[in-house]
Order: sequence, then structure tokens, then C-alpha cells
Amino acid sequence: MVDVERFRILLHEERDRKLALLPALRGDILAVNAARRDSNVDDEHDPEGATIAFELSQASALLEQSRAGLAHIDAALSRIENGTYGLCDVCGAVIPDGRLEARPWTPYCLQHASGKR
Repeated sequence: MVDVERFRILLHEERDRKLALLPALRGDILAVNAARRDSNVDDEHDPEGATIAFELSQASALLEQSRAGLAHIDAALSRIENGTYGLCDVCGAVIPDGRLEARPWTPYCLQHASGKR
């Protein structure tokens, strides 16, 4: 049987970490955008332009990953509330504790996480 309370705590801690990270990531995007505006850089011809474009792309990707991670965590917390946490969304099998410890938000057993059906 899955120790739901232990995983609820882990999920809330991870959710808090991600929420704390979001303002910093937004700040990074704002700073890169400001640098881009202030520098009159032509991304295609100026070596510095490629760096600014890369930094903006990287910060945007990290922000999107954090938002997606929050969605996964919220979905896992919903599964806890409705009593389906720790059961594979595809086959209904119990997800092993080791997998839940590594990825407490996962809705899939190992077989279905790897795409084998």
C-alpha cells in the first residue's frame, strides 16, 4: 500500500519549490528582453545577438518546464484526493514505491511510462 501522506508532503514541497522558482524565471526573461531592447542587437549578424536569443529561449523553456511540472504535481495531488494516487492511469496496477519516490507526480507504472502497451 502506498504511503499517501508521505507522498502528499513530497508533492507539496516540490510544488512550493517550483512556485518559488517562477518569479526568478520571469525575472530572467524580463532582464533578457530588456538587454535585447537596450542593445539594438541584430540577432542574425551580431555575435552577441545569438547569446541573447539563446538566453531568452533557455529562460522561456525553463519557465514552461516549471509550469508543466506544476500541472503534473497538481494532477498528482488530485489523484490523492480522489483515491487513485499510486495506480497506473492506463492499467490500474500499483506503481512501485521506488518509482513514486523518484517521480512522485507520475501517473504511470514503468511499463506504460516507457510507452510499452
